[in-house]
Amino acid sequence: MTLMIDIAFQFPAAFSAFLITSILIELTPGPNMGYLAIVALTQGRRAGFAVVAGVFLGLSIIGAAAAYGVATLVQASPLIYDGLRYAGIAFLLYLAWEGWRGGGAEEDGTQGLMPLFLRGLTNNILNPKAAVFYVAVLPEFVDTAQPVLAQTIMLTITYVLVATVIHGLIVALAGSLRPWLAGGEKEVFVRRSLSVALACFAIWFAVTTAR
Repeated sequence: MTLMIDIAFQFPAAFSAFLITSILIELTPGPNMGYLAIVALTQGRRAGFAVVAGVFLGLSIIGAAAAYGVATLVQASPLIYDGLRYAGIAFLLYLAWEGWRGGGAEEDGTQGLMPLFLRGLTNNILNPKAAVFYVAVLPEFVDTAQPVLAQTIMLTITYVLVATVIHGLIVALAGSLRPWLAGGEKEVFVRRSLSVALACFAIWFAVTTAR
C-alpha cells in the first residue's frame, strides 16, 4: 500500500489516468457484471460475493502472470490465445444456459460457495482479453525510466481493487433487489433476461477477441 501511494504521488497524472481508465472499463457491461447480477438475484449476496472472490483471484493471477511475461506469450501464440478464447466463450454460454434453466439457484444454499468461487475464477482465467489488457493497456501508464516491475505490480493491484469494488457494488445492489424478485414469474423473467444478456456478451466477446 505504501508503494502504491508513493507511485501515485510520483506519477499523479499517469496514476489518475489509469485509475479513471480502470473504472470506465469495469463500468462497461460485460460477462462478469451479468453473471454477478444473476447469482446475487437468485442466490443472494453471500453467493454473489463468493463469485467476486473468484473473479478477484482470477484477475490477480492473470495480472501476476502478465507482470512476469506469461501474458505476452499468450498474446503472441495464436494457438494458446484461441484455445483460451474458445474455452472462455463456451464457459460463458454454459453459465448463460445454467442461468436460463435456473440451475444452481437453490434457495436453501445447499449448493455451497466453492463452486461459485471456482466459476468466477474460471471465467477470468479463460479470458484472454484480460491478458491483453495487462499487455496492451497497462504498460501505456508505466514510466520506463523508473522501475518497471514495481509500477506494473502496483497498477495491477490498483486495477484488481477497482474491479473488486465495482463487482461488490453490483452484488450489493442486485442482492438488495432480491426480496422483490425472488420466486414467481418476476424472478424467472429477470433471471432469463440476464441470461440472454450474458449469452449476448459471450457473442460480443467472440467477435471482439477474434483475430
